[in-house]
Amino acid sequence: MKLSKPAFQGCKFLFLQELFPMNKHKSGFVNIIGCPNVGKSTLMNALVGEKISIITSKAQTTRHRIMGIVSGEDFQIVYSDTPGVLKPKYKLHESMMKFVGTALVDADVILFMTDIFEDQPIEEKVLERIKNSKVPVLLLINKIDLIKTEEQLKEIVEKWEKEVPNAEIISLSALQEFNTDKVFKRILEILPEGEPFYPKDELTDKPETFFVSETIREKILSNYHQEIPYSVEVIVESFKEDEKIIRIRAEIYVSRESQKAIIIGHQGGSIKKVGIQSRKDLEAFFGKQIHIELFVKVDEDWRDNANKLRRYGYE
Repeated sequence: MKLSKPAFQGCKFLFLQELFPMNKHKSGFVNIIGCPNVGKSTLMNALVGEKISIITSKAQTTRHRIMGIVSGEDFQIVYSDTPGVLKPKYKLHESMMKFVGTALVDADVILFMTDIFEDQPIEEKVLERIKNSKVPVLLLINKIDLIKTEEQLKEIVEKWEKEVPNAEIISLSALQEFNTDKVFKRILEILPEGEPFYPKDELTDKPETFFVSETIREKILSNYHQEIPYSVEVIVESFKEDEKIIRIRAEIYVSRESQKAIIIGHQGGSIKKVGIQSRKDLEAFFGKQIHIELFVKVDEDWRDNANKLRRYGYE
């Protein structure tokens, strides 16, 4: 998907290129790895300067590997937001962890993200791959705006210095965008030389329909509780765009008939709310009027069926 050139050049970090000019072109994949809910998607959006990944307070929000591209005259950074590292319960989780594995393999820089609250260690095999990485690792300690004392932060930093001695540690607040410019500057310094991988005006490798489905799924995550959001998949069946309006038909799949009733709500009130919220965000994203139709269907046990997962883009 592409933004117009003037909008693209508005990315707030591009001014740093003027402060740190480079003679040779640099490019590379900068992949964000970490446990669920440590702020990976918030950081991705801050670094890219656009809302590429959906953000909610719930864990396991990101299911795919989502790329966001930032280009300057002498560089191109291809960021990847990845699913939070977890122990798989379904084939869906196994597919999500494959995205993490791929991101560890093709990274030119790894952003290993944690936060001041994280008390569960990241999966040991993933941690070992990060510790033995042959590419630079920036270990980012997020949410320091919520730190109580300097001593607490010092203890956390010392813990990670021992745990991942090959990493360079930066503390930040992705939500407040504190020290995100420092992360960007450091990435520019350690990025390898190379030609761009994508056209300079490209924002992401994902199509428009992906962001439509993710926007709808974000609203479901925000409006429903317990298992419901995690049992949902959204497929855009129709995306028709003309000069003034985009007409969208999307299908929301759930695992059980009882979940379908909850998604729809009394007299269709709940699904109507999701549609209104999605339309508002999509109109801001595309800059056009949006007409959206949502339909709810049952697809039993789709999270544990390899063929269905392939259909939904997880294989």
